[in-house]
Amino acid sequence: MAPVSPRFKRLLIAVITLLGLFAVYQTFDVSSTDRSVKTPNTYIPDTPVGQNVTSSGNNLRAALVALVRNSELNGMRSTVRQLEDRFNSRHNYPYIFLNDEDFTEEFKDGMRSVTKAPVYFGKLPTEHWGLSPYVTEKKVQEALEHNRDRYLYGGSYSYRLMCRYQSGFVYKHDLLKDLDYYWRIEPDVHYYCDIPYDPFKYMKDNKLIYGYTISPVEKAETVETLWETTRKWILENPDYLQDKSFIHWVVNEKSVYTRCHFWSNFEIVDLSFYRSEAYESYFQHLDRAGGFFYERWGDAPVHSMAASILLRKEQIHWFEDIGYHHPGYAHCPDKPEMAARCVCGGGSDYMYRSMCNRRFGEVGNIHKDQVLELAAMPDKQ
Repeated sequence: MAPVSPRFKRLLIAVITLLGLFAVYQTFDVSSTDRSVKTPNTYIPDTPVGQNVTSSGNNLRAALVALVRNSELNGMRSTVRQLEDRFNSRHNYPYIFLNDEDFTEEFKDGMRSVTKAPVYFGKLPTEHWGLSPYVTEKKVQEALEHNRDRYLYGGSYSYRLMCRYQSGFVYKHDLLKDLDYYWRIEPDVHYYCDIPYDPFKYMKDNKLIYGYTISPVEKAETVETLWETTRKWILENPDYLQDKSFIHWVVNEKSVYTRCHFWSNFEIVDLSFYRSEAYESYFQHLDRAGGFFYERWGDAPVHSMAASILLRKEQIHWFEDIGYHHPGYAHCPDKPEMAARCVCGGGSDYMYRSMCNRRFGEVGNIHKDQVLELAAMPDKQ
């Protein structure tokens, strides 16, 4: 056999070297794919939400939840894309989208395309979305007409359905039944800041029940009888009160309703609170009073009233470091160590001018007997 030339040997060695490098590259690429298999949309859609959560590393039983219409696809995609960039691409908590109608395939495909996290779509049970059994259609129509020009959504029936649903039903949906925490999200909002930690774990580690970012004052005409109705519930149900309460944030020492509320289009909540016997009793009391329809009781003042009455101040947390904008108000942190993670637009200092934010810092818990004394005072609103 003829001797192999030095040139051929060099060529053979080069080919073998290239093949070896390619094999190493393939191994690296496959391992990267294997890591990502745990995070993209490779979950089985029929798998319960809780199972997807508990099988995804150290995550808690938590999800990001939105009540959204098919027509809000672009706004919802924008929100989720921001959340992925700012937070969830590192955690892959599931998204749950709820609708009173069937989601279109266009909506489902559009949402799946902007996240690698598990995505679920649910339809609201008919018994959760509709006119309260405690009101009459005739009186509701009269109220809508009366309030049409008094305030935003004054004449909107669907808005009232939404407020009632968010107040007393969202956490009862089957897709949320295995969750311990939820983070409410909305279309067309902005998240200004990177979130380098897990807010769900922060809530758990610090024994927090309710988290928020913005706290404005509610328009008086929308909640004309909310405190009057609430104080009757307090007097009828004293056993539901803790030894201490943060009620002074929503009601001052003269029993005047401050109308301060946590803007619930962003809220992170330990769902055991909404599932509690005390909260359910409070919601049922409000529903029987009819104010969701005859006035325009929003889920924000309802959640805020309940949290302030039934929780202590140390169980409620302002996520100051999460810059956030929802049409109407915006918050961006001004502390240098927080602001360094943010890109904010102008007019984002609302919370540093907010009367309700100042009040949150100034008032503290009061004892149960003082709460009952406040509730027994004549309504001076």
